[in-house]
Amino acid sequence: MSEVLDLAIIGAGPGGYVCAIRAAQLGLKTALIEKGPTLGGTCVNVGCIPSKALLDSSEKYYLAREGLGAHGIKATGVELDLAALMARKEKIVKELTDGLNFLMNKNKVQVVRGHGRLTGAKSPFVIDVDGQTIAARNCVIASGSSVIELPFLPVDGKRVITSDQAIALTAVPEHLVVIGGGVIGLELGSVWKRLGAKVTIIEVLPDILMMIDKQSRELSRRILSKQGLEFLLEHKVTAAEQAGSLLKVTIENREGKKEVLSCSHLLVAAGRKPCTENLGLKEAGIALTDRGRISVDKKLQTTVPGIYAIGDVIDGPMLAHKAEEEGVMVAEIIAGKHGHVNYNAIPGVVYTWPEIAWVGQMEDELVSQKIPYRTGKFLFRPNGRAKAMQESEGQVRIFAHAQTDQILGAVIIGPTASELIGEITLGMEFSASAEDIARTCHAHPTLSEVLREAALDVDKRAIHS
Repeated sequence: MSEVLDLAIIGAGPGGYVCAIRAAQLGLKTALIEKGPTLGGTCVNVGCIPSKALLDSSEKYYLAREGLGAHGIKATGVELDLAALMARKEKIVKELTDGLNFLMNKNKVQVVRGHGRLTGAKSPFVIDVDGQTIAARNCVIASGSSVIELPFLPVDGKRVITSDQAIALTAVPEHLVVIGGGVIGLELGSVWKRLGAKVTIIEVLPDILMMIDKQSRELSRRILSKQGLEFLLEHKVTAAEQAGSLLKVTIENREGKKEVLSCSHLLVAAGRKPCTENLGLKEAGIALTDRGRISVDKKLQTTVPGIYAIGDVIDGPMLAHKAEEEGVMVAEIIAGKHGHVNYNAIPGVVYTWPEIAWVGQMEDELVSQKIPYRTGKFLFRPNGRAKAMQESEGQVRIFAHAQTDQILGAVIIGPTASELIGEITLGMEFSASAEDIARTCHAHPTLSEVLREAALDVDKRAIHS
């Protein structure tokens, strides 16, 4: 141990590395501790980035096989080169991890390789990194999350797999059964369905994507069903056993009726859990919540002054961009500035096609909280740009306060929804009303005009309906 640093960060995922860069920008001497071989955490290495690369490639493959005829393009002899597709994904990941190394060097962030563990509760905090010690006046825990494995269903990495293996299969599964109708299950199910697999999604809840409103999730499920994804709702997997080259998967509905599915692969996508083990939290006196996440205050400080936590290890959605915002916030607070995150304006996205994006409060939440609201809705079908793109599935729904017209939330199902949701999110940051968007000139023809029409429809004066 040499000098005492201003800040040590455990975990180099999106929250950790962004926190390190912002801290360095503010003049803090910063160390970034990472146990993995590369920076970027789950998101860059085995999560957000590789899955989006596969989604993009599979969309293009499916378009070449099934969708170009509508554009007057005859494509014959289209073949899948899965090895090349996977190599492209790996190239993208390497370029990004190499880029993170460059950013750390550029910003003079000290990168320390190994597993970081707190050794006490007093500042300067001493962190043991596989025998090497780092001392810092402040510490940020950004250790991320890991896949939830079901106790009765051991993952072998070959037939019973997690998302880590599902992004690296060397052959298209004959039949992929997915446990979980959330973001990960729908995205990876979509990838392999487009590439030729039969895909069945098992969801224990009454519907997929329970975080959005009922009408939107029903529409999403209908669209995905038309693409060939099969859904078994209110079912759970109770067992799986090897039977030759197949798996026999036992599922059970809410009435207790059981049936057996045969499949080639079983993807466990039942959620993620915070990585809080072997970090020295107990020794440091850091409290956990009832859900096993690190307890923090409004400044994201733990029960130990000077130790903060961000990202998947604290309450809130497990989203890379949420962790990034928290990383910036904490770095600014440590540097004596005002840091803040507007948790009501954190968008969520499912990168299926069409994409599904949302932000703010959903209709079910507004009803349960007895908040008076009005709804505006507009379909992509009559939109000129959507027609030109041959992408007319989906809709925009905007929820606005019944008295003030302030935008409370929105759901977009449609082409480039992940990009379009940014306009609504920006509007909410500035407390915009639906009328503000309705009165804003949108270029024609663009997909963003659907947002304007939905905003107009809050007042029931949409032009093109």
